[in-house]
Amino acid sequence: MSNEFEHDVESGINLEGIVPNIDNDIPIPKTQSEAMVELSPQAELEVRTNTIKTLSEMTGEPLDPDINQRKVAEDIAAKMMQDPKYKPDYGKYPNETMAYLAGMVAQTNCMIVEELADFKLHIVNRLLQEAETGKTARDRISALKTLGEVDGVDAFKKKTEITHINKSHDELEKELLETIAKLEGKVVEGEVIEEDDAD
Repeated sequence: MSNEFEHDVESGINLEGIVPNIDNDIPIPKTQSEAMVELSPQAELEVRTNTIKTLSEMTGEPLDPDINQRKVAEDIAAKMMQDPKYKPDYGKYPNETMAYLAGMVAQTNCMIVEELADFKLHIVNRLLQEAETGKTARDRISALKTLGEVDGVDAFKKKTEITHINKSHDELEKELLETIAKLEGKVVEGEVIEEDDAD
C-alpha cells in the first residue's frame, strides 16, 4: 500500500484532505512558555487556582492556609487593588496562598479595574454584599437605597418624557384658530379687580 497516506481504501477516507495546510512563514514556539498567551493578573490567577483546586481534589490534600499565608494573600490583593497594572509572580507563592487569594477575589468580586464597566460591577456587587450582611437595618437600607440609585438599576428615578412634534407654520396656525374658535362664546369665570387711581 504505497499510497496509504493519500487514500485509505478500506474506510474510503481521503487522508490528504485531513492534513492541515501549514504556512512556512509562521514561526513555531520553541518552548511551552513562548506559546502561552499573555494573561491579565485576574485571568492568570483563575487559571492557576483552577489547576491547584483540581490537583487538591485528585490527591485528596486540603488547601488550608495558615495565618502567614493568609496575610501574604491579603497583601497581594491590596497591591493589586492599588495598582491595576501590578502583576504578581504567582509562581513563588504556595498553593494555599494562591487558593486563599482566589477565594478573596471571588468572594468580593474584586476585579482588576481597567474599565469603568468593571468598576461599576464591583460597586454593585459590594453594595449587594453590604445589603445582605449589614449589621443593622439602617446599614442594609442605606446600601439598598444607594444600589437603587445606580445608573441602570434606577429603582427610584423619576422619568419625564418629552415628545417634540415638528409642525409647519400652516398646521400651527390652523390648530390655534381651531382652539380660539372653541373658546369663543364660552364664559370664563374669574374675578374682576378694579384698579384704584392714586392720582
